[in-house]
Amino acid sequence: MQHRYLGNSGLKISEITYGNWLTHGSQVENETAVECVRAALEAGISTFDTADVYANTVAEEVLGDALRGERRESLEIFTKVYWPTGPKGPNDTGLSRKHIMESVHGSLRRLGTDWAPTTSTCTRPTGTTSRRRSRRRCRRSPTSSGRARPCTSA
Repeated sequence: MQHRYLGNSGLKISEITYGNWLTHGSQVENETAVECVRAALEAGISTFDTADVYANTVAEEVLGDALRGERRESLEIFTKVYWPTGPKGPNDTGLSRKHIMESVHGSLRRLGTDWAPTTSTCTRPTGTTSRRRSRRRCRRSPTSSGRARPCTSA
């Protein structure tokens, strides 16, 4: 498997990324999902894409279980924040510092890791949060504790 730089970040990711949007936690059994992740690892894939909202957080749990025992320093795990995963209260969605922190901490717990290889992606401006402010909040929130590396998409 070849690896490429992710933009100008200095981070190398595998050319093929394993994503679990439509599968883990909803359309395939967990055992099958684990087998798929194992096959991806054997093929040299080291980059995994998920989100807290996929299958209402279950996709992250399944991916975390499938990656259990793997050396996390050798993996790049991308997850996203924005959408609600709880009771849909006023702070359960969006890109406020509170929601970013809670989402990233929840994702890290579900993925079975507690440090920087997990990248949190803030994906959009909201009616109350500009793109610039979203990027700044994402940079300041979990990264200030070294738990996640921010990556934003326009």
